[in-house]
Amino acid sequence: MQGEKNNNAASEIDLLVEKATNGDANAFGRLYDMHVDRVYRHVYYRVGNVADAEDLTQQVFIKAWQAIHRYKKTASPFLAWLIKISHNLIVDFYRSKKAETFLDFDMFASKSDTDTEYLAEMHFDQQQIRQAILELPRDQQQVIMMRFIEGFPYSEIASSLDKSEGAVRVILHRSLKSLRKILEKAKQ
Repeated sequence: MQGEKNNNAASEIDLLVEKATNGDANAFGRLYDMHVDRVYRHVYYRVGNVADAEDLTQQVFIKAWQAIHRYKKTASPFLAWLIKISHNLIVDFYRSKKAETFLDFDMFASKSDTDTEYLAEMHFDQQQIRQAILELPRDQQQVIMMRFIEGFPYSEIASSLDKSEGAVRVILHRSLKSLRKILEKAKQ
């Protein structure tokens, strides 16, 4: 049943993409509605600032609309194309700002948690994980975020990074191994 639901969503997206490539602004609007949250989440975890994330997300969709007529359906989903656009804009953003990558895990904290000791410990753990991830090379940071924070499947990560799924799995394995070493070193 789940596979059928995913196939229906994929064919709906394919139909909307086809209409959008032919200039249908309403179809592109539906694509925007379907993907804006995931694109925003991806951008936000790379820039760590709500205002910058909103601006960059808006730029992603402006660039996508401007280039939609050049979009070609491949094995990669439409979302991977949007993530690739966002990645390029984020690289430009950091080049212009000379800023450091920042990850904010605080949005995962549940608002209903009232145990202050638990919240303090969770915040401390998140800070340690954030710092450890920031010590990794950029490609490893991105694979970890896309896989574990954003929940992308290997195929979409591979497509958006122009790598094979095998290469993504290797990067993920190496980054987790490095992350474990960094965290163990920090505990000493």
